[in-house]
Amino acid sequence: MFKPFIVTHPGGSHKDEFLACSLLVATSQLPIERREPTEEDLNHPEVYVIDVGGRHEPQLLNFDHHQFPRDYKPTCALSLVLQHLGLYDEAKDFCDWLEPAEWFDTRGPVETSKMLGVDRELMAKLNSPIDITLLRRFARAEKLAPWDPVWEVMKMIGEDLIYYLKSMKSRIEYLSEHLQIWNLEREGEHLKVAFLPREEVMPDEPSAGIPRYLQINEIEVHALIYPDRRGGGYGLSRNHDYQGLEFTRVDHCSDVHFAHARGFIAKTSALDPERLRELINQSWVSIPS
Repeated sequence: MFKPFIVTHPGGSHKDEFLACSLLVATSQLPIERREPTEEDLNHPEVYVIDVGGRHEPQLLNFDHHQFPRDYKPTCALSLVLQHLGLYDEAKDFCDWLEPAEWFDTRGPVETSKMLGVDRELMAKLNSPIDITLLRRFARAEKLAPWDPVWEVMKMIGEDLIYYLKSMKSRIEYLSEHLQIWNLEREGEHLKVAFLPREEVMPDEPSAGIPRYLQINEIEVHALIYPDRRGGGYGLSRNHDYQGLEFTRVDHCSDVHFAHARGFIAKTSALDPERLRELINQSWVSIPS
């Protein structure tokens, strides 16, 4: 009886096929074979062929990019699998690391560093022992199946990435309906605040999507007010470390139970929007011109 599986190339491993396979392990629970694909593999509709084989045919589960023209936009095996799963647009919006990963795999470190506007040497300084070990162990394996430690870690990575993309999409949709932008004014100075009201029914950690929502919609604010994940009140924080807010100024208030000594965040039990405005106004300091 035939059992489906995932095929990817042997030898050295890169992040693109590792993450592409991780997504497929999470969605299909299939084992991985690291070898050159056969024609039978490439033509079988239940065998995934990743980053090898010279064919991009989603209907046959073939996801290689090496046959694309030299000037083709940076697209790697991970890009193709994300597209297949219907998650590519979300990944482009929510994963800042995706574009450098596409460039690194298709253009190399020199062109990638130029695209990012950094020195080539900086790329190596961003390497992590986590990356090195996982890719090395993956590269050494010929087969990976359930209960193998590397396969299980790949499953967790794929599951977490899919959860992040789907949950962030729901957060962004929720924020588009509920996030308020306050425009405060004092003696000719202006302060913009993003306020997310607490509702009875909210997606998981909706405040985690506020910075991304503001970035996507090109909204500039100085402060954030959001439901406190640890309690029933609100968190108050600077946005992009705006120095015109100093939350130690409200540390003495009976409804403020925490203000960081460096002044960038505070927690309050207050629920009334007018009281929250007062706390922001009390924390608002003029920045010398």
